[in-house]
Amino acid sequence: MKKFIITILAVFSVTGIYAQTYEFKIVTSVESIVPGGLGRSRVIENNEERDFSPVMASNAGRQKDTKSRKENKAENFKETNLLNFYSMVGINFQNIASNDAILSSMLNAYAQEGWELAFVSSGVESDAGKDDGSGIFITRYVFKRKKE
Repeated sequence: MKKFIITILAVFSVTGIYAQTYEFKIVTSVESIVPGGLGRSRVIENNEERDFSPVMASNAGRQKDTKSRKENKAENFKETNLLNFYSMVGINFQNIASNDAILSSMLNAYAQEGWELAFVSSGVESDAGKDDGSGIFITRYVFKRKKE
């Protein structure tokens, strides 16, 4: 029993030494679902390191944001053009296939750089009736890789 406990302690101490720390990257695709192909579709990637703590506001005492909205905005980001889901005659499946090819290329490039796709989150804001006529399909790709 004593040997078993010593072995367990040794395993836990060794695994603690090799605990991994990760860095994360979020890339967002925004695909327009505006009829007539009038929308804008893009892949957006932030190129700035940011610290969230100066822009975090406390709800205690109803404190205001610690920085203005303008100071929160990232100035350095990459934009990749995508095609819109709709053309003048309706859904354009060729555009969807083209966007898939671009996004697949992006995923493969990040994998080559050592990024692992941790998870994907998506949502849609679609046409809400006759007077709306606009919408987007947004997808966030969250990548992680081991910090060196």
